Amino acid sequence: MKTKIELKNIRKAYGGEPVLEHLNLSIQEGEFLTLLGPSGCGKTTTLRLIGGFERPDEGAVYFNGRDITTVPAHLRPVNTLFQQYSLFPHLNVYENVAFGLRIRREKESLVRQRVQDMLALVNLQGFEKRSVDALSGGQKQRVAMARALILNPEVLLLDEPLGALDLKLRKEMQTELKRIQREVGITFVFVTHDQEEALTLSDRIVVMNEGVIQQIGTPMEIYNEPMNAYVADFVGESNILEGIMHKDFDVSFSGARFVCVDRDFYPEEAVDVVIRPEDVTFVAAGQGALQGTVNTCLFKGVHYEMTLSVGNESWLAHSTLPQKPGHSVGIEILPDNIHIMRKGEVQGDEDA
Repeated sequence: MKTKIELKNIRKAYGGEPVLEHLNLSIQEGEFLTLLGPSGCGKTTTLRLIGGFERPDEGAVYFNGRDITTVPAHLRPVNTLFQQYSLFPHLNVYENVAFGLRIRREKESLVRQRVQDMLALVNLQGFEKRSVDALSGGQKQRVAMARALILNPEVLLLDEPLGALDLKLRKEMQTELKRIQREVGITFVFVTHDQEEALTLSDRIVVMNEGVIQQIGTPMEIYNEPMNAYVADFVGESNILEGIMHKDFDVSFSGARFVCVDRDFYPEEAVDVVIRPEDVTFVAAGQGALQGTVNTCLFKGVHYEMTLSVGNESWLAHSTLPQKPGHSVGIEILPDNIHIMRKGEVQGDEDA
């Protein structure tokens, strides 16, 4: 796959406080890449560097192999969709979408065709004369999307564009965003702090914290193979436990010894062990590798969420079968459901 954008050894600080530290990232042509992390992690700054709204203190930004670090935003083949859609209230839907082509002084026949194509893409046919003030939040988001795409950018940057929508509408727009990206076939770079959104939309996810890339991978890789405790804790719910990797495929944690599928650790290396709540299997009390006591049991719709005391540790478990608070239970963990992580490891650069 062709590399569309490269960020090489980027450093950026505000008021002497570093926001990005030696960041390296390659973004591929046609992919949906998500920058995921909490507020202040550097994800929006990264997006602004790609868009040309900021310049790095060190490092360079490349587009199709060309250094564009000093190229101003309006000369870059990218467009940006922000959380605040900034639609023009005095213009109807048609004129909002047509605005960029009007600035370019394109022929009216081209404007008409392109606006109709964009409105069809975002499922707003028949809304041409509608005032934007009369639109729902989701409809406004679609208008903003059409306006951003009508100029045929090679890359679309999306800075938490679904943040202002309610939960139901956000889920609907997630599906629409993915559909639109597949239909237009261009690179989308998406910023969010919402892990579910990232897992749903992305071809690849870049997990960031304090200006450093923690891990890059597909949604399945990020969820099933977190590189460190930060990623495991931020993406999905996890039991993160202290463990000892005795040798290949042999680990101890929570006072018991388990067979696992991990290898290539140092003998007797101290490690972090991740057990996802849905991978906790209950058996009869007195059976299983571990014993626990159920503290709470809450119905969550598709499963029950339970907290457990396992020795002096607190565990979280998800199951379709409830366990009564106060009852003792046995616990089994399959080898494939035990994930071993080196302490403090990060993926500051891509392997590719």
